Amino acid sequence: MASLFMACGAAIAAPPQPHVFAPGVVSSAAGVDCATFTPDGKTVFFHQQPWSIGMIMVSHEVDGHWSTPAIASFSGIWNDHDPALSPDGSFMVFPSNRPDAPGGAPLHGGHLWRVNRTSDGWSAPVRLPDTINFGTYIFAPSIAANGDLYFQSRDNPSHQFHLYRSTWRGGHYQKSVRLQLMPDGMHELDPAVAPDHSFIVFDAGRDGSDEPDHLYIAFREGDGWGRAIDLGDAIDACQPWGAHLGPDGVTLYFTGSRTTQASWPRSRADAERDLARARTWDNGVDHIYGVSLKPWLQAHRSAAVVTTTYPSAGALP
Repeated sequence: MASLFMACGAAIAAPPQPHVFAPGVVSSAAGVDCATFTPDGKTVFFHQQPWSIGMIMVSHEVDGHWSTPAIASFSGIWNDHDPALSPDGSFMVFPSNRPDAPGGAPLHGGHLWRVNRTSDGWSAPVRLPDTINFGTYIFAPSIAANGDLYFQSRDNPSHQFHLYRSTWRGGHYQKSVRLQLMPDGMHELDPAVAPDHSFIVFDAGRDGSDEPDHLYIAFREGDGWGRAIDLGDAIDACQPWGAHLGPDGVTLYFTGSRTTQASWPRSRADAERDLARARTWDNGVDHIYGVSLKPWLQAHRSAAVVTTTYPSAGALP
């Protein structure tokens, strides 16, 4: 799909290039995905599956360098993945196959669990209610500033994943409602919602297609969502998925399995840099990429972006 869209009569001809996040430390030869950050940007949680069990890892930035990742205090026993911190950093939600009740069997699939930040770390995980965990394939959480929770679940008739939202009202999660973002015949995965619900980024593709999914952004339009905009070839070339917003609300972090193409002309320093990176991380595994959404956000704010609105199955607040 084309990497351009129109704003104020002009096209964004040079979208920003994604960059690998913390190569050799976080993005390493072991493969990583789904990064979420504390509000100060100094701590990152992410998923890593070096063997058969997925774990949530944590790394801290100290003096401009990221520390060697360690297993989060609440992870490492069950298959945990795709963590999402609340915008204020007070709690985290993540999918896990851990038993719904102590002593039970592990889940074939996943439910969403929550841990709260405490004075000395994190609380024990607590399973979210059935208004969210209404099926056995509940994944990819994203949390808005008002506590509303976005996530993906597999649709029973089609067995395809779609996106849902559960509002947080009166201290309780309400019944989950499916979003209307893409036409029939397409699936949607991995939502990354802006804290104020003003936009959402997700990956999507045609049901049954062998083609990699593309990354899209949709803006809030009244009580629904505007037309989804493909973020373009520079990002789609990374075969993107697992989007999360950085604490600045502008930087998008996503998972990709390919490095971006080299720019020309190259220098000797470029060659030495590539050699050093090749010794510490492998292009064939998943890495975490970062890219700025500023061009798309600025174009939308220009009020000249022409959008259409799909009927919404879940009105926004």
